[in-house]
Amino acid sequence: MARPSNAPLRSDSYSRESMRSHSKLRAYTIPYLSIMLGSIIPTLVFASAMPFIPPMGFLMLLTWRIMRPGLLPLWIGVPLGAFDDLFSGQPFGSAIFLWSLAMIIIEFIEARFPWRGFWQDWFTANIGAVIYIVMAMFASGALPNLHQFTASVPQLLLSVLLYPIIARMVALLDRLRLKRFKDVS
Repeated sequence: MARPSNAPLRSDSYSRESMRSHSKLRAYTIPYLSIMLGSIIPTLVFASAMPFIPPMGFLMLLTWRIMRPGLLPLWIGVPLGAFDDLFSGQPFGSAIFLWSLAMIIIEFIEARFPWRGFWQDWFTANIGAVIYIVMAMFASGALPNLHQFTASVPQLLLSVLLYPIIARMVALLDRLRLKRFKDVS
């Protein structure tokens, strides 16, 4: 039987969880802060004429949504997309639209296929990242041509190959998010 979240914990000598609870502040802020940090990272690495670093904020959003389906609300694409628009250099509103659309599509996929494995998650995240990068090219206002698509191949490949690493980072952040610390009170 599951214990209610506000029920007192056992404090006898046989219990390992005596007087421990997780921080609600950490539980609610770590996903959002990691996505926001992911939006800032591509601007800190280096500047070039064509993007080389994948959209880390979007990949973090996809990974959090895929790994923890009920954690992020459906509307979160709007404020996090606006934050990403401020740092990415894209026209304001492109990430808002694309992130919201991605959240709706992932929600649809989750409702349709509730049981998935790592390979299906990787495939879903990769399709989402590739479509996001191509749609962001169109939303930038430039007329896409063969040279721009060729120049975006490294970014597309890095987006595809980085998902397992980002999934591992999100899993570690999720463990930190739910880690119980001793209550001093």
